[in-house]
Amino acid sequence: MKEIVVISGKGGTGKTSITASLAYLGGEDLIIADCDVDAADMHLLMAPDFGQSEDFYSGEIAYIDQDACIKCGKCQDVCRFDAIPVIDTQYVVDPLGCEGCGYCARVCPTDAITNSQPKVGEVYVSNVRTGTTMIHARLSIGADNSGKLVAKVKNEAKTLAEKENKIAVLVDGSPGVGCPVVSSLSGASFVILVTEPTVSGLHDLKRVYELVKKFGIKAGCIINKADLNEAVADDVKKFLKEEDIVLLSEIPYNVKFTEAMTNGKTIVEYDEDLGKKISESWTKITDIVGIEI
Repeated sequence: MKEIVVISGKGGTGKTSITASLAYLGGEDLIIADCDVDAADMHLLMAPDFGQSEDFYSGEIAYIDQDACIKCGKCQDVCRFDAIPVIDTQYVVDPLGCEGCGYCARVCPTDAITNSQPKVGEVYVSNVRTGTTMIHARLSIGADNSGKLVAKVKNEAKTLAEKENKIAVLVDGSPGVGCPVVSSLSGASFVILVTEPTVSGLHDLKRVYELVKKFGIKAGCIINKADLNEAVADDVKKFLKEEDIVLLSEIPYNVKFTEAMTNGKTIVEYDEDLGKKISESWTKITDIVGIEI
């Protein structure tokens, strides 16, 4: 069972639109994992039914038992994060400020403070309109540990793919180079880099590929909106050649991408010419990865 991960160095390159198109082409042979948990939007094109849901708990946060608290203020004195204000004469924990270090609990003379795992998101298992299953999640507002939530989504997707004898897991990873991206890349068979021919697009492509190289994963690249700046597009292709990254496709800018999304469809369903380019990319990817769909 193979794992194909789609990432981008920056947001706005069309990563999710392209991933959804590949998911449509893969159909029932794939399990889909939306690991862009900080800004999940693949559900807009896949029409999931949110059939199963599970609360996700991670990290630690302090809790003060007001009945046991003697209001000595020692917890507030030692908190480096200013996360224990006094509200209506009571010492309380600010959940957005608390780092869960446990120092306040150690100094409390009445053991009124305990640490617990907060709910930081939800994980969903959904049937989608391509005839397969998508594992996706929603990170709570202001919550940390998105990397752990990504790992949860990926593990659930891989387990299901093995159980159902699917050929591959297709992962929509997070943009950038942070913890969610590292978690998305772990265990990948092949990485698809989606970029655009802008100065920031090329800069962030180079940054994220440095991360991919550390994992030793073979990569291919799709240049989206390739005709926006021919000079920068040439620089992108030069970089790909230097790093032995497969150029999968050059997709021209077209407002039909937006029209397709507005209509809840992937571009392979909406436009024959653009769909053909992505279909050709998918054929290259399956050949490289060694799967038949």
